[in-house]
Parts: sequence; structure tokens; C-alpha cells
Amino acid sequence: MVERVRPPKSLLRKWEEEDREAREIRRRSADWDFIRRQPPRIKLALLLYIETGDVYKAAKIAGLTVDEFNEIRIRARIPSVT
Repeated sequence: MVERVRPPKSLLRKWEEEDREAREIRRRSADWDFIRRQPPRIKLALLLYIETGDVYKAAKIAGLTVDEFNEIRIRARIPSVT
């Protein structure tokens, strides 16, 4: 059996803070009027991307390739924050 190693709490807090900051940047930058006008699956995918930054899940929900989703993400003015 392999023992799982957990990162220190300070590192977890740092990652959580970075995720929060990235989410806030995506929220502030987004063109909300554009997002509201999208079909339900695209809108849901854009919202998921804003909250998580997971382009692969967002593209799958939208029923698009990652490249196709990224084209819509760019039109929605949502930055790719890493």
C-alpha cells in the first residue's frame, strides 16, 4: 500500500489564494452581455471556465474542441489565467 503525502497547509492556502485571484480576474474581465446571449450549453461552459479555469471540462460541456471553446472564450473576453 502506498502512503499518500499531503502538501503542507501553508502551500494549500497559497494555492487556494492563487485560485481565488485567478477566478476574480476572469470574472472582472468577462463580457457578461456576450455570455448571457449564448446558448445554454455554451453559457454553462463559459461560467464553469470562469469559476474553475478548467478548459477541458468547459469544452466538453459545450460539446466543442478545446480550440473551438477557446475561440468563444476569447470573444467573451475571458483571459486564460494560470
